[in-house]
Amino acid sequence: MCKTKMAVEASDPNSARSRPSQTPRARPTPSSRTATKTPKFTTSSSSDPSTSNYLPTSSYSSTTSTTLSSRTSLSSLRDTLPENPHLYDLSEIRAATNNFLAKRHSSSSTPSWRGSLRGRDCIIFQRKFRRKIEMPQLRERLSVICRSHHASIIKLLGASVSGDYIYLVYDFVHGANLAECLRNQKNPNFTVLSTWISRMQIATDIAHGFDYIHNKTGLNITFAHNHLKSSSIMVTEPSFNAKICHFGAAQLCGETDDNEAKTVRSIRGEIEEMLEESSSTQQLKRSDSNRKQFEGVRGYMSPEFQSTGIATRKSDVYAFGVVVLELLSGDEPFKYKFDRGKGEFMRTSLIETAADAIDSGGGDGGGERLRRWVDRRLKDSFPVEVAVKLTRVALDCVDLDPDKRPDMGHVAGKISKLYLQSKSWSDKMKIPTEISVSLAPR
Repeated sequence: MCKTKMAVEASDPNSARSRPSQTPRARPTPSSRTATKTPKFTTSSSSDPSTSNYLPTSSYSSTTSTTLSSRTSLSSLRDTLPENPHLYDLSEIRAATNNFLAKRHSSSSTPSWRGSLRGRDCIIFQRKFRRKIEMPQLRERLSVICRSHHASIIKLLGASVSGDYIYLVYDFVHGANLAECLRNQKNPNFTVLSTWISRMQIATDIAHGFDYIHNKTGLNITFAHNHLKSSSIMVTEPSFNAKICHFGAAQLCGETDDNEAKTVRSIRGEIEEMLEESSSTQQLKRSDSNRKQFEGVRGYMSPEFQSTGIATRKSDVYAFGVVVLELLSGDEPFKYKFDRGKGEFMRTSLIETAADAIDSGGGDGGGERLRRWVDRRLKDSFPVEVAVKLTRVALDCVDLDPDKRPDMGHVAGKISKLYLQSKSWSDKMKIPTEISVSLAPR
């Protein structure tokens, strides 16, 4: 028998039964019958036999329910995986924002609207290109960013381009930003983050989110967030988890330099010149009011970013340190108070007050002074040793020398240990539930 006919019979088990053999064949032995028996198999889209799902005939009926449940689990898993990026038409953006006349979602300087695109609840941000990016490169970057996925990062769904503007579409997350949670203008004495463990949870989530952005995306783009501040961190209930907003906006808007022609070392001289100029002009004049306001808005920006405008991973580490100090104190990065005696505004820096609380603490390692510096709304209910260590980590992140700032992977590891210590402290401080108290007469 030729090989072609054997192949036909192997692919069709009924071919030997439907057609009588032309030539007599020897009766196969039981061992050879078992070896040549072809099992039935389910249809597979893959052409590779190794990937086909072969099922023996005797067990096909028993595994049908298992196959259906596997398909169900795969479909549910597919819903949680990152989708392909959507390139929305401008007409879709106009329909979702009522031709940009809908009420803005937040009071930030970046225009944003909440809407629905292709059946998905989302937030649309309008940003201007800092540097022109060609459409093929923009498509490639958008595809790379949308493939990333982390629990502490709000997912980018797609974008739309119109002239000098790009509209970034992010998944909508229910919650409030960190700035609103820490500082309520109507009731300054109230905060939803009234426990130490809630603030440690937020710090841990942000640290691991930035560790993923800097070190664990596995993508061929050097990521720098460039927009980290307390108002760009969403806090969700009920566990007070934090999610980072605006991921990938710096790369899509041309705010970062992928080639990094100017490294951190090459701009150190510019930082020193800027520090000398700031030290020689300590007094604030009326003509400096615009610059003072600019510094207040950019309280999260590192000195090298303010002098060069180049966002790096080290500038993200600086901004992260400022956010952690906000979590500890509840204050803004800069405060301005008018001194009537001097007739001028005096600036108070959060970094300076934190360093003073640690360095001037006496023999207790900064504990007593730090108690007065930490947010009073925590009601002095926090582990002092953990608070001192966390403050030191934040101060390391805001070092003026970019080379001395730690890597976010190292920072995330330290904060995770501090979170576990805080969790242990919180469990010990809980009121025992096994003890019953009765005030009735005996």
